[in-house]
Amino acid sequence: MKRVPMTLQLSVILFCIMAVPIAILTWYSSEQILENSEQTIVKTALAELNTNQMLMERSMNYLSNHTVALTSTNTFDRIQQLLSFAELNSNLTHVMNARIVQRELMQLKRQDNSVYSAFFYLNDADYVISTDKGVTKLDNYESIDWMEGALEERRGIRGVWYARKLDSGVHVLSYILPLNKLSTNTNGTIVVNLLESEFESYFHTSDIGKQEAMVIHSNGTILSHSDKRFLLEEGMKQPILKEIFESNANEGYVLKEVDGERTLYTWTQSKKTGWVNVGVYAMEEFMETAQMLQRNIVVLTMFIVLAGIILTIILAIWLSKPARKLVQHLSSKTNLKIKGKNELAFLDQAFQAMQEKEESLHYMLRIHERDSHSLAIHHLLRGESSLHVKHIFSKACFLVAVVSIDQYTNYVSKYNTETRDYHRFIFHLHCEDLFPENVIARCVYQGDGCFAIIINYEHREEKSDSDLHKTFKKIRNKAEELLKHSVTIGVSSPAVKMEMVSSRFAEAMEVIKYRMIKGSGGITYWDKKADHEQKYIYPSNSERRILNFIDNGDLASIVKELKVISEEIRSAAYVSYDNILFIYYHLVGSCIKHVRESNVSIAKIYTGNGNIYTVLSSIDTLEELENYLFTFFEDMIQHLKKPTDRTNDYRERILNYLDEHYCKEINFQEMAAEIGISYSYMRRIVYEETGQSLIDHLNKRRIERAKQMLVETNLTIGEIAFEIGYKNAQSFNRFFRKFEGMTPSHYKQMRL
Repeated sequence: MKRVPMTLQLSVILFCIMAVPIAILTWYSSEQILENSEQTIVKTALAELNTNQMLMERSMNYLSNHTVALTSTNTFDRIQQLLSFAELNSNLTHVMNARIVQRELMQLKRQDNSVYSAFFYLNDADYVISTDKGVTKLDNYESIDWMEGALEERRGIRGVWYARKLDSGVHVLSYILPLNKLSTNTNGTIVVNLLESEFESYFHTSDIGKQEAMVIHSNGTILSHSDKRFLLEEGMKQPILKEIFESNANEGYVLKEVDGERTLYTWTQSKKTGWVNVGVYAMEEFMETAQMLQRNIVVLTMFIVLAGIILTIILAIWLSKPARKLVQHLSSKTNLKIKGKNELAFLDQAFQAMQEKEESLHYMLRIHERDSHSLAIHHLLRGESSLHVKHIFSKACFLVAVVSIDQYTNYVSKYNTETRDYHRFIFHLHCEDLFPENVIARCVYQGDGCFAIIINYEHREEKSDSDLHKTFKKIRNKAEELLKHSVTIGVSSPAVKMEMVSSRFAEAMEVIKYRMIKGSGGITYWDKKADHEQKYIYPSNSERRILNFIDNGDLASIVKELKVISEEIRSAAYVSYDNILFIYYHLVGSCIKHVRESNVSIAKIYTGNGNIYTVLSSIDTLEELENYLFTFFEDMIQHLKKPTDRTNDYRERILNYLDEHYCKEINFQEMAAEIGISYSYMRRIVYEETGQSLIDHLNKRRIERAKQMLVETNLTIGEIAFEIGYKNAQSFNRFFRKFEGMTPSHYKQMRL
């Protein structure tokens, strides 16, 4: 798109803005037209079906009422005793009475043109009186055996309707009405045959789209149908009719599509007879007008879109004219080498280049300003003031605070250089913002996990001391949140001259050392009353006792004596940090010297533990010193007391443990406790046996297993890493490269 001319882009945008809504509106309106037309057709079809059903029921009621009215006369009583055809013809009176019955039946037939015929059968007689064959013997008339089955559906005293086919092939709906003793003493049955073709005319009109009409009995028999082949058939054989019956709805409709043609089935059920009247319509014929209207809308929309295209091109040319002129001007006045771009991309890239240059200048200015501030503050902490630093700190009073990361060696081991740099950067940003607005605070990093904060404020007040203490708490909490590590804060005494800042910085650094006794994570202020010049103390008696305990192998007594020393330090009025380090340096040195005099190799005892004095100097608190010295003397006593076979037993148990668990995450402290030795002693045994540290030996075992799996299995790098105990593929790759000098995938390619 960046190479497409702006005029064309605007044309496309304007066209989409216009054409898309029009297309959506056209689609929506046409769909609504079709949907509304469809609903209207359905409602009309159902209304027609209900109207036809009402006409049919009215005609049936008319015929049945006249038939019932005929039974209430004494017409049939005239022949109630004449059970044989011969007796009926025995005299003229009997014949005339039979003719009267026939005349009444004829009168009933004339009242409705749809009546095909009617007859009367006297129970147990051997003749019938009919409108089509007159008075004739039963044997000469059509069989009436069907009446017994038809009357099984009769409920009450009213007649029943029954569909059948006459011997002549004519389909009729017969109304069968047995005479009622409430109106006459004659036992007989009147049958009125209604032409099915006339009956079907109620539901078959000449409307466009109507294909079929049918009436179905509640038992599923088709009573009337446009196609006479289906008369008296089982309607449930047709899936659509079965679906209609199973719906149990009094009326409704179904749309079916077969071979691309949609057909509408509507139905309504008579409450009086229970018959279901069904109409079938071809929807395409009904929808022809709506579809034509839809096509007209589409054509009109296309015409509007075509006109819109012309309009959008004109508008695009007009709107892009200023941009084109601006591009021409910039191209002629600047050295921007931008080719193959449209106007918008050219302007965007040009302004972006200008913005980058501006940001680069601002960034360089900020870096220069920050570096100059930091340099001036570093000089001030060393006692060198400058005009620049006087511009930074314009208030009367000064205070120096040092924020020191506790157990800095552990912190360094947890985070890489980039992460530590980020921590320092983010701490600088937040630290200075935590001070009140009337206080100037500048923070610089002094190295070894220490941040120096120079605080510059107006006249000292009691309220300001409490406010500053709250700020120091916020700094401590924020540092722990950002660094994921605890910090200790040391605060100097106040100064009223800038030249005194360097000495106050020394005070704050000295106060930090108080955590050796007070513990980590505190906020400590310089105490003027403390005797900082007091002479060093040293527990000589404790040293002599510890040397005796070493000779006796009494580790428990050594531990007790170490606690005596720490309690003595804590109970002193003032003990400097240097004095505490001197005590433990001298104690450790004396013990090492004592053991060497017994021809014991200290290197074998503390192999892999690093420089003991460096470790001591990195410890922050007395509790940590006590724990370290406990391990120090435990390793010493175990080495002095160990028999060779016991060491061999430990060695075998350690290696067996690693053989069984090297593919799992191992807690070495728990492993040492399970074997029954100290962690440092276990490390030394592994180093003596393998020449490797415990960590390296564990990883070497894992890499050897990984090399085997890379060649013998089809597992992925990530799956192999998980199988041998690494949490992710990155760690696996790092250790594999360390021991093999190549990546796992490269190793696999070489072997395969």
